[in-house]
Parts: sequence; C-alpha cells; structure tokens
Amino acid sequence: MTTLHTILAFRGQTLLGMGPVPDVAKHLQALMAQGEAPNFLIFNADNGQQIDIELGANIAYLEQRYGGIKGSTNTTDISDGPGKTRGRPKLGVVGREVTLLPRHWEWLDRQRGGASAALRRLIDAERKSSVAEDRVRSAQDSTNRFIYAMAGNLEGFEEAVRSLYAGDKPGFVHHIRTWPADIKRCTVNFARDAFVSG
Repeated sequence: MTTLHTILAFRGQTLLGMGPVPDVAKHLQALMAQGEAPNFLIFNADNGQQIDIELGANIAYLEQRYGGIKGSTNTTDISDGPGKTRGRPKLGVVGREVTLLPRHWEWLDRQRGGASAALRRLIDAERKSSVAEDRVRSAQDSTNRFIYAMAGNLEGFEEAVRSLYAGDKPGFVHHIRTWPADIKRCTVNFARDAFVSG
C-alpha cells in the first residue's frame, strides 16, 4: 500500500482537485463519466512528483491502495521471538555492518556507552544540525519537480529556477508573477519552505 496524503490534479493550466486520492479520483471519474478526456496531470503534494493513479479503479480499491490504515501508526509488528535476546527489538533496532578504519573503532570504543551509542549520538546531532537545510533543499526540489512539469514552457521559468536555488525569494516571486493563477498558487505553496528568512 502506498500512502499519499494529498494529491493535485490538473488539466492543462487548471487545478481540478486537491485532496486525498479517493476524493480527487472520485471527482476525476465524474468528469470522465461526463465525457471528459482523461488527460490529467496528477502530482504528489508532498514532493511535487508527477504520479499515475488508476482512475479506472473503484473508490474502495483506491482507498485500500493509497489510503492509510485508520487507527494505526505502525504496520510493522516488532516483537520478541524465540532466541531474540540481543538488542532492543521493541525500539526497532536494526543491525547492519559498518566498515571503519582502526582509528575510528579505537575512538568509538573509548566513548560513553560504546560504539553503537556513540554512533547514534553522532547521527542524531548531525540530523538536528541539518534540519533547516534539509527542509529548504526538500522544498526547492519539490518546487522544481512541479514547475518543470507545469511551467517549463512559461515565461520566466529558467529564471525562476535559478532564483529558487539561489535563495532569491523576491526574484522568484517576480519571475512567476505572470503564470496562470492555479500554477502560481501551487508553486508558491511548494516553495513555502524553500527560502531561509533572515
């Protein structure tokens, strides 16, 4: 099962629907039943990736295929089984091989809690220090994916991409100002975390 929280559906430059897969699919199926050609562009609203949805399928299937399981946050059953005495299986600890030079192992062995605890602390510290940078990069890439598909032939596209990755918000806003309203609105939404305020 693939979980998609929100999708965007376009026909040409017009946004036809935004929301969970079953809701948007139901709307698109109604349009197709009225004779509309199924020439829709559908995007994952989380990352700007263009996706395909089985619009010919019934809604129950789409809910099962794309909807989350209500009341469950973890579909993986992690339990202690026979012989499972090492590690912390209830925390989801996964053992993998790590290859390091002898000097790295020597340093790790001297750290509080041993090598595994030291590596976890180092990784957590690095993740915390790069949260803002990762959020900006993710927003930039999501925006770029969406506008590449929807605005690649529009005036100011190349300049908008350069401004996006340069962190130039005024320039970005300037270059998308003449774009069709729905495309511009979704572009701004994708780019909301792409610029560091300061």
